[in-house]
Amino acid sequence: MTRRFYVTTPIYYVNGAPHIGHAYTSVAADIVARFHRLSGAEVFFLTGTDEHGQKVEQAAAAAGLDRQAFADGFAADFRAMADAMRISYDDFIRTTEDRHKRCAQAVWDKVAESGAIYLDAYEGWYALRDESFYGEDEITTRPDGTRVAPTGAPVEWVREPSYFFRLSAFQDRLLALYEQHPDFMGPNGRYREITSFVKQGLRDLSISRTSFSWGIPVPGDPDHVMYVWFDALTNYLSALGYPDRDAPLMRFWPANLHLVGKDIARFHTVYWPAFLMAAGIELPKTVFSNGWWTIEGEKMSKSLGNVVDPRTLVDEFGLDAVRFFLIREVPFGGDSDLNRRALITRTNVELANDLGNLAQRTLSLVARNCGGTLPERGVLTEDDTHLLAQVSLLPDLMTGQIGRMALTEALEEVWKVIRACNAYIDRQAPWALRKTDTVRMEVVLRVLADALRGIATMLQPFMPDSMDAMLTQLGVQPDERAFEALGTPLPGGRSLPAPQGVFPRYVAPEAE
Repeated sequence: MTRRFYVTTPIYYVNGAPHIGHAYTSVAADIVARFHRLSGAEVFFLTGTDEHGQKVEQAAAAAGLDRQAFADGFAADFRAMADAMRISYDDFIRTTEDRHKRCAQAVWDKVAESGAIYLDAYEGWYALRDESFYGEDEITTRPDGTRVAPTGAPVEWVREPSYFFRLSAFQDRLLALYEQHPDFMGPNGRYREITSFVKQGLRDLSISRTSFSWGIPVPGDPDHVMYVWFDALTNYLSALGYPDRDAPLMRFWPANLHLVGKDIARFHTVYWPAFLMAAGIELPKTVFSNGWWTIEGEKMSKSLGNVVDPRTLVDEFGLDAVRFFLIREVPFGGDSDLNRRALITRTNVELANDLGNLAQRTLSLVARNCGGTLPERGVLTEDDTHLLAQVSLLPDLMTGQIGRMALTEALEEVWKVIRACNAYIDRQAPWALRKTDTVRMEVVLRVLADALRGIATMLQPFMPDSMDAMLTQLGVQPDERAFEALGTPLPGGRSLPAPQGVFPRYVAPEAE
């Protein structure tokens, strides 16, 4: 039976342009999706845009645009960003689509049938920037008198009729979920934070608004539109065809992994499972939240003018260098800093020198000394078998790390092998063996080619275009690139294309 894997990004809010933080989460989800595909799983990978809510309504009005036209423009930009970053999504969901509206209303009906929704009036603190309600104990006052939420967003006192979700009734079930399934959320810091929040007591949640109209109407009461988070979270089901339980894609539910930014972890680990419990729908298996990006040590903000569009970085450094840096720089799950010097160093030292130069040296020696064909496998020494054993461990090691969302550690495992290969080629010196022992030279070059094949195969999820080029130069056919194919050696004598550099060194424009 084919293993299935369903991974999602958050759906990105369309009140602003895509930035490096959006790309970061999407690249991480893409790595997971590609890794599972190469492992033989049937994968469904979802991304998309969140297009309702008061913020969008106000932003559209400020821009002098129709609300749908405003959302259309930003949704197209987010899709373009995903395509530019080579995000291999299977579907791009938009919350203004009819299929999503049907799903959100069906989930509402299911929750209402359970008795978990009631009509009352909301009075309390609301942060427009977060589209979130906060309790009095969460509000602080700045020296200038501004009342703010824990996120720093200004809050205002709101009173309006509202439907409420009985969130307080789910406190014990949520705590039981966290205790019995500690892998439901990660990383560990977020697990402790969310568990502590729930233990402090949950208040019922306002889930409808009447003060604006840009949203999905509440079934049976069109004066109300759904709270944007009730609407948005159901996207993970609407893309699969819910409420049609027999829809072909519903076989992917429950989701294996929701990947989100840490600022929306609470919505995904408290509200979402509670909504699903009330609706009688199976819960996702894991919610993992990544950290935020600063820019040269400063918080990214429009007012500072330092918001980075990932596509400008790709234009300057190349796509795979940017994808690599995003995951390599800081252990995944923590906060990261976008520093040009660090990006240049990673590009030149680890990509151009460590890996690119290793491949170029090996393939150039094969081209010059082996007639441009892959050498046969020969008698191996202890040094040879030790290196190849390290390569053979990569699939199992990385499978465990990807499963824990230890993406940075998975990359480091590959780099340990790359460093071992560089030490091996220096020890064995095949350029010298050419004059003294050509048989041994060919064995050494074949060992290096096999090691590079393993390295490039395992790095495909991280740097798909570059590794495609490297595998092609190593003579690996398209049907020989899944992880399982590493167990079958390539036949000797296969003709290889002329070697070409895969990772150019970055040279600053002024130095050129």
